[in-house]
Amino acid sequence: MDGRDQQLRWRSTLVQGRDARYGVAGEGDPVVFVHGWGLSQRSYRAALHRLVRTGARVYAPALPGFGGTAPLPRAELSMVGYAKWLQAFLDEVEVPQPVTLIGHSFGGGVALKTAHDHPRAVSRLVLVNSIGGSVWKADKAMRDRPIWDWGLHLSAGALSPRGLTRVVPVVAADAVSNAVQHPHVLWAVGRLARDANLEAELAAVRRRRLPVFVLWGRNDRVIPLASAEALIGTSDDTEIQTVAGDHGWLIADPGLFAEVITNVMGVAIPPEAVGQ
Repeated sequence: MDGRDQQLRWRSTLVQGRDARYGVAGEGDPVVFVHGWGLSQRSYRAALHRLVRTGARVYAPALPGFGGTAPLPRAELSMVGYAKWLQAFLDEVEVPQPVTLIGHSFGGGVALKTAHDHPRAVSRLVLVNSIGGSVWKADKAMRDRPIWDWGLHLSAGALSPRGLTRVVPVVAADAVSNAVQHPHVLWAVGRLARDANLEAELAAVRRRRLPVFVLWGRNDRVIPLASAEALIGTSDDTEIQTVAGDHGWLIADPGLFAEVITNVMGVAIPPEAVGQ
């Protein structure tokens, strides 16, 4: 596979009769990556490029309301609605199913809800600093967390030395564009992410014996580790694998992301996939 085949190609299609954008590249088993709140598939292009180089065919849709994909109708703006949209995307683009489904932050919640509601679509689920836990701190419910506190910790991560040099330049264009084009979606999805409790969905998915991997930047203050621990509950066979970094660690360190994901998928990682 030459270098051109490893670069994501940006395409347009219709999903549920509305415009949708996505990236695709590579050859091999299908891997679908779902981005986080306020961003799009483009924010993760360095991490996805390295994932392609591990030998996967990567699909990276922009979720409704972000990255050029039309928003969901207001009546469908829910975790159920996003999961239905993702299943419709897989069908429309004719992605071979079941897939390895990877979701970061809000995208993790969408991925988990999709695996729960559409079990035939997913063969392996990877949650990266995902929403869905019911607590913010050990004694504080996530739904009671002030919206301003989310912004405070997002800003703190961006203003770190690595954030300033790697994260801010990558995500700024996406975040500003999404805020300008669909401000109501940005706000509504932020509240949806904060309020989502997907602990029962994860427990049900584990009862079906779907392989689930939970990855976490151990310095995440946006979605702290306590939330991850609440999400997996008392599951004996689901562990949290922590890595160095904060909420956006996979954007800041795409080589580490490729290394961790290939370990999860149980394949040998070529040295060039990790190189910076």
